Amino acid sequence: MTSVLERFLRYVQIDTQSDPNSESFPSTAKQLNLSNQLVVELQELGVTDAHVDEHGYVYATIPSNSEKTDIPVICFCSHVDTSPDVSGAYVKPIVHHNWDGSDIILPDDTNQVLRIGELHDLDQQIGNDIVTASGTTLLGADNKAGVAEIMAAAEYLMANPAVKHGDIKILFTPDEEVGRGTEKVDLIKLGADYGYTVDGEAIGTLEDETFSADGVKITIHGVSTHPGYAIGKLENALKIAADILAALPKGSLSPESTEDKQGFIHPVQMEGIQEKATLSFIIRDFTVSGLHEKEALLKQITDEVLTNYPGSSAEFKVQEQYRNMKEILDQHPQVIEHALNAMKMAGLDPILRSIRGGTDGSRLSFMGLPCPNIFAGEHAFHSRLEWVSVQDMEKAVEVIVNLCKVWERSHFND
Repeated sequence: MTSVLERFLRYVQIDTQSDPNSESFPSTAKQLNLSNQLVVELQELGVTDAHVDEHGYVYATIPSNSEKTDIPVICFCSHVDTSPDVSGAYVKPIVHHNWDGSDIILPDDTNQVLRIGELHDLDQQIGNDIVTASGTTLLGADNKAGVAEIMAAAEYLMANPAVKHGDIKILFTPDEEVGRGTEKVDLIKLGADYGYTVDGEAIGTLEDETFSADGVKITIHGVSTHPGYAIGKLENALKIAADILAALPKGSLSPESTEDKQGFIHPVQMEGIQEKATLSFIIRDFTVSGLHEKEALLKQITDEVLTNYPGSSAEFKVQEQYRNMKEILDQHPQVIEHALNAMKMAGLDPILRSIRGGTDGSRLSFMGLPCPNIFAGEHAFHSRLEWVSVQDMEKAVEVIVNLCKVWERSHFND
């Protein structure tokens, strides 16, 4: 048997960073390097239908070995890509065995230090084995921890036929980090009734609620003229954009000033010239009404700023991104109940909580595959301080296997 750690260390050294500016799908061809390797490994385990489709999705089936019929088909899903925010090339993973709680100084950039009190949940890991990168890249635990855990669980199920289960589907997606992870997934081909993304943080957590999310793009049309003869004429689109940003609430409604169930208005890009400029925002809230309130406020700010520029105008466009998956999951309580039971079987005290973000499961749920998010153990993702605990990854594997058992045992119709 290949340990989950062995798999993880191998996977993180494959650069799979996605690119938000690419128009191809997947956004980077290098993601296929890992996807193709996963298919080879699944086939070596005896998963005969494992393959990569033309869009870079990995599909695979672990066939039922139960005498029961009509057991719901469940799917486990993780994404192969890593965030564009920090380099994912030439990752050098380091295992800090039996960590004693002292500062972990990353050797390739000694300014990068993991300290208790500065990183959430790190204080719970004393005595465990911590995996980090070397200081110049992210680690890739988001989401290669989940990939490794699903693969380790697949190996266990294939090697232990005494563990009864229904059909188990495996789905590895590209481009989750750039918001396109489910764009071309084929749910009919997948053939699952319920799913679980394995892309969560702290051990024992089960996330059944996400932000609802919209994007807003404001296109500003200023009045351009030669700057040497601009008096009383020029209305600089870049300055109008800056005024809109300056008019945003101070100390509230921003990522840096909100927590828990509070939403925000977050500018993510500004570009342009004096004649035309664009501002891009992400709007987040746990309710659709909260989204609409924030969008109305941003529109009001834009309109008020434009009163100072009578020759200028702006287009205000809202694009739906994803919605709170709790709307769907509340209609399928067994999906949550079985996951909580699987965690209890592993000796964990489950924690049901919300995500201040989104997952592939958000979109999959609204596409017809109810899909909460199970912990993978990844922490400080999208940063050079990213880390994961080996023991947490091992528990995630146990929970995945337990879920397969729970769904089989809970089905009583022969």
